[in-house]
Amino acid sequence: MKRYALVTGASRGIGRAIAIELAKDGCSILLNYKSNQAAAEEAKRLIEAAGGEAELMPFDVSQPDAINVALDAWFAAHPNDYIDVLVNNAGIVDDEIMLMMEPEQWHRVIDVNLNGFFYCTRRVIEGMVENHHGRIINLSSISGQIGFPGKVNYAAAKSAMIGVTRALATELAPKQVTINAVAPGMVETDMARQSVEYTPERMRDINNIPMRRLGKPEEVAYLVSFLCSNRADYISGQVIGINGAAL
Repeated sequence: MKRYALVTGASRGIGRAIAIELAKDGCSILLNYKSNQAAAEEAKRLIEAAGGEAELMPFDVSQPDAINVALDAWFAAHPNDYIDVLVNNAGIVDDEIMLMMEPEQWHRVIDVNLNGFFYCTRRVIEGMVENHHGRIINLSSISGQIGFPGKVNYAAAKSAMIGVTRALATELAPKQVTINAVAPGMVETDMARQSVEYTPERMRDINNIPMRRLGKPEEVAYLVSFLCSNRADYISGQVIGINGAAL
């Protein structure tokens, strides 16, 4: 049976690297993106150039109706298949100190980074449970483990991803479905460049990373690839940092 993997926020950065790596592992990729079609098509081209399969699946992870429309159509076209791998990667930052943070900034970051996990996961776990096999990977962050100024909303969402990973792992374990969280530190992505940690004035923060460099999206993808493989059958409910020994 063909193995399908849904990767949210897969048009760029860590999500793109994960999608490419899972395609190399033999997964047929459902490549989710919100609006950057050109970037998504480029990610699809890279996957296909490497001999993999991918189809574009545009929707906003913070909008449950849009998710349902997209997945209903996919399930209708694949009545004998299910999504065996789900990578909840889609995320945004909207940094501001708490004193100045607007409610819209709080809700927007929570909606995408946390509520998107709920909306997507509840739609795909039924197939995993029925088939007694599945892999769910949640992208948390070092920001969910230690505090950084200006990132209260992001830290709230990413620390919550750790909690839901541990709780859902206990629910799904009897069905041989694993769920783990990956918590990257500073990685070379467009999102990192938007963050207050990445401004030129604060690039000295790299000196606080023992390895003295940012991580690469591919390095995160290698870890996700392992957790989705049969070599990780007995690993579930874990939070694995990938941060150059920063934590």
